[in-house]
Order: sequence, then C-alpha cells, then structure tokens
Amino acid sequence: MIKRIILILISIVCIITIFLAENNIDYLKNKIYNNREVLGYNKYSEYIEYIAWENKMIYENPDYEDLKILIDISVKRLYLINGNELIKKYPIASGKYSTPSPIGTWKVISKAKWGGGFGTRWMGLNVPWGKYGIHGTNKPNSIGYNASAGCIRMNNKDVEDLYTYVKHETPVTIINGIFGPFGYGLRTIKPGDVGADVREVQARLRAYGYYNVDYLDGKYGPHMEQALYNFQKDNNLPKSSHITYKIYKELGIIVMD
Repeated sequence: MIKRIILILISIVCIITIFLAENNIDYLKNKIYNNREVLGYNKYSEYIEYIAWENKMIYENPDYEDLKILIDISVKRLYLINGNELIKKYPIASGKYSTPSPIGTWKVISKAKWGGGFGTRWMGLNVPWGKYGIHGTNKPNSIGYNASAGCIRMNNKDVEDLYTYVKHETPVTIINGIFGPFGYGLRTIKPGDVGADVREVQARLRAYGYYNVDYLDGKYGPHMEQALYNFQKDNNLPKSSHITYKIYKELGIIVMD
C-alpha cells in the first residue's frame, strides 16, 4: 500500500515537472520571438540575416585604437577620427534653438537598434541632464538643420555605417563654432533649465567660490540658485533667480561677434 502511494506521488511530481518545463519553453520561445519583433524582424531568417550582416561589418571594419567622434553643430557635420587622422565625415541635424544639443565631451554608453523616429540605430551619450544620443531618422529632409530635441540625427545609411566602428566608451565631443556652450547665444537661464550653458555658469560660480560641488550636472536647481543669490549680494546686484546678460558679464562670460 505504501509503495503504491509513493509511486502515485512520484508520477504526480513528474507530470507537474513536465508541465512547468513545457510552459518555460513556450515562454522562452515567445520572449525570443518578441525580442525579434522589437528589433523589427518578424521572421527568424531575417533576424539571422541581420546578425550575420552586423558581424560581417564589424569584421571588415578596422579595429581603431584611438577612435573618437567630433560633432560641429555650426557646420552640421560629424567627424570620425582615429588619432589625428580623419576617417569619415557625415552630415547631421542638431537640436533646435529651444532644445539645444549638449555641448561638451561625452562617451558612448549604449548601443541599440531602434525604430520609428529614431531610425535604425541608437548610440546613447552620458549627458547628465537628459537622454541624448546619436541616431538615425525617418525625416531625412531634416538633415542639415537645427531640427531635433537635442539629439544628433543622421541619415540611416550613415548611422548604420558609424555604428559598426563605434564601441562603448568611444569619446564624443560636441562643439558649436567658436562660442562653445553659448553657440546658440546668451539665453536667459531660469530655475529648472538644463544645458551646457547652465553647466558653464555653474563652473564660473564654483571658480569664484560660490558653488561648492564636485560635479557639475548642468541642471539649474536650488543649490545653484542659492549660489547665484550669494554672488549677487557680494557684487551689489539685485536679487533675481534669472541669469541675464548683466549676470553673464559679471561672471566674465561675454560673447562677441
């Protein structure tokens, strides 16, 4: 009797195990299939074909040791450089005046195949005040203009080519002519604003001893606002949370034509 009960229990356990295994297999199959859908492929053969193409591109392109990217917004060009040698250059679109691209030196921290308005590739940058990257576009007519929300847009064929060279940690420097973070002009900066110009004001306040932080994040928050009030008080300036031309001048920031 006891042996019979034990055999029945073992049979039940085996049936449950097989059932769970089948469910897990189905789950994994669905997950893999859904991932291919996210990547834009609805057929397994197309997915394998893409992987083979990408591996071929990576294999055929040289493995440069000192690769870096320079983006000059003023001429709407992205330059791929190895050491002091220019490898390639591509036309780009940059941020609108109301949503400028992040001026400064960054690193590529993510790579992915996206879709829709972000085109066929994405390379994310470590900008502290927002999510910015280099990506393709479904609006090729915008290339050559200030048209994005701050990201660097490229034609899909160009961003696919660039993607094969760029690795994680590849440095990316974004400039805007000779005026650096103020290439878009001296805007009135208000609490809550972000950008390279905010970070430059933070750097000036820190240099004068008013903004005691180790890391400049380019975000105009309460700590920066208090630093500004202290600077205004010591320099006999009216108290205001807005950074206008007069404040720029007192901080030594002057943009001349």
